[in-house]
Amino acid sequence: MEATLQPIPFSRFAISAPRERTFITSARGVRLISVALVVVLHLAALFAWMALPPSEPAPPQEMEVTIAMVIPPEAQPEPPAPPPPKPVPQPRKVVPVPEPLPVQEARPAETPVEQPIAPAPAAAPVQVAAAPPPVAAPPVVAPPPPPPDVEPDYKASYLNNARPPYPYAARRMGLQGKVVLNVEVLAEGLCGEANVHQSSGHEMLDKAALQTVKTWKFVPARHAGRAITKWFKVPIQFTLKDNEA
Repeated sequence: MEATLQPIPFSRFAISAPRERTFITSARGVRLISVALVVVLHLAALFAWMALPPSEPAPPQEMEVTIAMVIPPEAQPEPPAPPPPKPVPQPRKVVPVPEPLPVQEARPAETPVEQPIAPAPAAAPVQVAAAPPPVAAPPVVAPPPPPPDVEPDYKASYLNNARPPYPYAARRMGLQGKVVLNVEVLAEGLCGEANVHQSSGHEMLDKAALQTVKTWKFVPARHAGRAITKWFKVPIQFTLKDNEA
């Protein structure tokens, strides 16, 4: 059996077939086209603005400022004093000239009568007193010379200054030497400050000398008869031969 194909009418096919939609007619296409137009307009406006010639800056305008200062009445300057009035010229007074007196005739002068002149009394003799004998001037006595300056002293017998003790450890070790101390002797005869001017080479001997000298009494130095404070040097010798017991 052969199959028979029946033709489909054209109008039916055309009504039932879906229509094909193009890109321009779709909603997405319309949206993209509007965006593109906006971008193109903006670019055209930008190029037009860049093509304009640069405008010159406006010239600066000067500003006028008026300052009104109000001066308080206390600070206002006083008005100048009015000029003094000009002196009014006074009329001159006319002094009348006195009339001349009548001239009297001169009479001859009477001649004076000469009177006898009495003799002057004789002058009494002037007695001249004898000059007193010259008085001899007292002899000039020269002032005594000032007393000589005296240096401090620590060796006076009445001072009773003891010798520095010889340290026992220094004697056992056989240490000896000479210490020179720089001592300040006060005007009262006491020891002020003291320090080692020249060491013996052993600290034990230097300390023993310093401690002893600080307890000594001195005869103070004198200048023009007055006791003064003065520095001087005190030598102290440590020898084993003098301290053998």
